[in-house]
Amino acid sequence: MLAEHLTAWIHDEVTASGGAGTVFGLSGGIDSAVVAALAKRAFPHHTLGVVMPCHSAPQDAEDAMLVAHHFGIPTSTVDLGGVYDTLLAQLAACCSDMGMSRMTDANIKPRLRMTALYAFANQLGYRVLGTGNRAELTIGYFTKHGDGGCDLLPLGSLVKSEVRGLARELGVPAAVIDKPPSAGLWAGQTDEGEMGLTYEELDAYLLTGEAPAAVKTRVDAMNAASGHKRALPRIAPKPGA
Repeated sequence: MLAEHLTAWIHDEVTASGGAGTVFGLSGGIDSAVVAALAKRAFPHHTLGVVMPCHSAPQDAEDAMLVAHHFGIPTSTVDLGGVYDTLLAQLAACCSDMGMSRMTDANIKPRLRMTALYAFANQLGYRVLGTGNRAELTIGYFTKHGDGGCDLLPLGSLVKSEVRGLARELGVPAAVIDKPPSAGLWAGQTDEGEMGLTYEELDAYLLTGEAPAAVKTRVDAMNAASGHKRALPRIAPKPGA
């Protein structure tokens, strides 16, 4: 059973690294809900979900709390809106000559979330669980040192359709399973709109190797361009090494 396998994996990996439990972001989306359910099974008394609104849609926080209440997961809420606004103002003041794109601004949000999660992890001796899945990791649909900054990726081998099936197996609320996936980077933003692909197309290519030429070309190009996101920092060799 997939849920049992991943639950045991989380427990073993956290324990092997000296961790006492798990902490993760609760976004109100399906991936974080599945990670939350697995974490609760792995560490029933040492799991924390952190809700981190940053000028987000109120529905996201409501869905996050729905998941927390459904699975009995303790939560903390950290409103990052003020920190985000202050940092943007500082950057605008010193970088006015080059301007800041919408994507540059938006990527600050997941990096602030990563900072908050590691503050809890440091304080509690927990390990940070990421929520990225195989489809997103393959094409680099995550923010480097943002939602890509974590200790463990329980869903990293699963495409989106497999995550959705696992969500049903775990009993994730239907409202969360059925909502359009979104990273919450800006109002109305959706994963598929940002990727220029549907998860159905992406999943099919990853599972079978077959896809229309346009899909193959796009996925392969995105994978190549995002390789640096999946790699550890390069270390310069000594001369002559």
